[in-house]
Amino acid sequence: MKYVLALIGIISMMLLSTCNGSEVKITIRVIMPSVTPPNSQLFISGNHPKVGDWNPGIIKLVKQSDSLWEITLDMPKKFYFEFKITRGSWATQAIYTAGEIPPNNSFFVNEDTIITVTPSSWQDLNFKFSGGIIGTVKYHKELKGEGLNYSRDLIVWLPPSYDKDTTKRYPVLYMHDGQNVFDPATSFIGYDWHVDEVADSLIRSGKIKEIIVVGVYNTPDRGDEYGDTKLGRAYMKFLIEKVKPLIDIAYRTLPDRANTSTMGSSMGGLISFLLAWNYDSVFSQAGCLSPVFRESLTRAVENYPGPDKNIRLYIDNGGVGLEKELEPGCDNMLKSLHSIGFSDENNLEWFLDANAEHNERAWSNRVWRPLTFMFGIKNN
Repeated sequence: MKYVLALIGIISMMLLSTCNGSEVKITIRVIMPSVTPPNSQLFISGNHPKVGDWNPGIIKLVKQSDSLWEITLDMPKKFYFEFKITRGSWATQAIYTAGEIPPNNSFFVNEDTIITVTPSSWQDLNFKFSGGIIGTVKYHKELKGEGLNYSRDLIVWLPPSYDKDTTKRYPVLYMHDGQNVFDPATSFIGYDWHVDEVADSLIRSGKIKEIIVVGVYNTPDRGDEYGDTKLGRAYMKFLIEKVKPLIDIAYRTLPDRANTSTMGSSMGGLISFLLAWNYDSVFSQAGCLSPVFRESLTRAVENYPGPDKNIRLYIDNGGVGLEKELEPGCDNMLKSLHSIGFSDENNLEWFLDANAEHNERAWSNRVWRPLTFMFGIKNN
């Protein structure tokens, strides 16, 4: 779970560079729930070095009484601050509604502020994840790749007819951050993308083709593996030369490029783009949700001198917090793609969810869009 936080730490530093240098005092007060185990310590974790860059066990709050803990921080003005309260680990984070992992506490830092939070319990105390996996999934454990520092697991979701029609073959969608795709028990913040529920519903209603979805787990090297780096190139090679052949042998796939797609969010959106752009002989489509598009990449796309890219791209973004900071990169990428011949509603689709934040809840709410764009059944 902690691995997916790498990008947030990277981008928080990008955000700091946009602040005007002035600071304000932010006091976070926590009313301790009565169920808290004796001798507990409370910690704050968030998207700034002063709150540990999302490490859940570094920055302690100060005990004021048996029921009140607090911390006062000097934070940059005009910074979008996100944080959570824990007892030292993500498994012990504060819960506010029974059975639900909460989103980040978040607000814009504009003036001296006191924030009071009142958890009802903690995740490790009789907490049951809501939801589960719909349909059949298979696991492939501890796959190693040349040039990669960590092995990783795969989770493979099979469409409704897979075990019924043993002659049918299926398109394949390769997704990054695989532990966040189907299973709330393994997903960051305990809330997954609901790709299983959404795909199952779209398939049964005749909106999209039946597809196989492969979730590739991330690792502590996520930030580098999902970028245009040495590790990123090794990760792409791993997907193409090891993961895809394994899936094509183990399952009834349609292995050609026309039936092979990739999708991810944030840095996962970036690596999805890079896979389709650089390996269009393998991937024909990419879904890029809340992607991190830096100027060097958008400029390279605009100045691309080669033949037309025979790929289809879905790109979207939210409008709140970190999403707002990523929006210029999306805007620049869209301009670059349009300048080299990509056209809306043909091989390019863009969607802006103005009220969406940068998290699994937001991506699950709109994942039907890229699924329909990439696998939709026409005239339905």
